[in-house]
Amino acid sequence: MYLIVGLGNIGEKYQFTRHNIGFMVIDEITKNLSTSNINNPNFQSTLLKSGYNLFSKPTTYMNNSGVAIHAIKEYYKIDLENIIVIHDDLDLPFGTVKFKIGGGHGGHNGLRSLDSHIGKDYIRVRIGIGKPKEKLDVANYVLSNFSKEEMKLLQDIIPHTIKAIESLKTEEIDVVKTKYTLK
Repeated sequence: MYLIVGLGNIGEKYQFTRHNIGFMVIDEITKNLSTSNINNPNFQSTLLKSGYNLFSKPTTYMNNSGVAIHAIKEYYKIDLENIIVIHDDLDLPFGTVKFKIGGGHGGHNGLRSLDSHIGKDYIRVRIGIGKPKEKLDVANYVLSNFSKEEMKLLQDIIPHTIKAIESLKTEEIDVVKTKYTLK
C-alpha cells in the first residue's frame, strides 16, 4: 500500500496558494479515480482510497501535518519507503520538479512536522515555487496565490508530476529522477 500525501492548508482562502501545491496535485490525481472516502477523525485528513493507494490531504494545517500522517501510517502499517509526500519548495525555481528520499526540512514547517513524527526517509516530490522577487517575508510569499501565468504553467507541471508519482511506485528513484526531473 502507498500513502500519497499532498501538503497544504485547508480552507478556500489557501486553495491556490504556493504552499498548497501538494493539495492541488492530490486533487488532480484523484479527480478521475474511483475512490472511497475514509472518515476516521483520528486521521485528521481528507483521506481517499483507490485500490492499494491512500491519498491524504492533512486537515491539521501545514505545521502539524506529521500528526495526521503518523496516525495513518501506524493504522495501515505503511513503511516509510511507501510514503510519497508532495510539497512546495522555496529553494527551487518555479516549475522545477525534483525527487529525493530523506534529507533536511530546509525550514519547511510541514516537513519539519513529518520528520519529527514519522522520520525522514520518505519519498519527497519537491515542486519549486521560487523565491519572492521583492523582499516579502517568506510566510506571506508561500501563502500568496499563484499568478495567472503560473496557474497556466501548472496545467503542464501537475500532470507531469502525477506521471512521476505513478512511476515512483514501480521504478527506482534514480530512474524517476532521470525521466521526470524538470529544471
